[in-house]
Amino acid sequence: MSWPHRLPVRVYFEDTDAGGIAYHATYLRWAERGRTESLRAINLPHQLLIARYSSMLVVRRVEVEYVAPARLDDSLIVETRVLRSGGASVDLAQDVIGEGAGSRRGSRSVWSVCGGGYAPRAHSGALARRVPAGRDGGRSGEGAGGDAGRVGKGDCRG
Repeated sequence: MSWPHRLPVRVYFEDTDAGGIAYHATYLRWAERGRTESLRAINLPHQLLIARYSSMLVVRRVEVEYVAPARLDDSLIVETRVLRSGGASVDLAQDVIGEGAGSRRGSRSVWSVCGGGYAPRAHSGALARRVPAGRDGGRSGEGAGGDAGRVGKGDCRG
């Protein structure tokens, strides 16, 4: 799989208020689906991470900037990029954009995700090999290298 991962979504009635505008929390659901499907696309669905590697990805921090409202029946794309991966954390950036070329809709969010269940610990080698390690916005599609498997002091805490 090459990064960024792209997930198509549509704005349904259940996603909106009485005026047909998507609720702010809906963007987080779409972003979570994008994060989940990006893991599935690299052959590491959540259940496999738990069963084989005894690892979970726990969201530590989310920042969201709402750019323009998504409206009932809009076709959108949730674009997920890896900003940084190493040690016990993965920083993701996600944009919810209109399906048309250059159309900005929705939100931009940054997720800080920790590995290892309830306490930070290094990602499994399987995850480290499948996500970009650098700060290239996840555009290279290269696997992680270097120190991606080592936990540095303070990873996923600050």
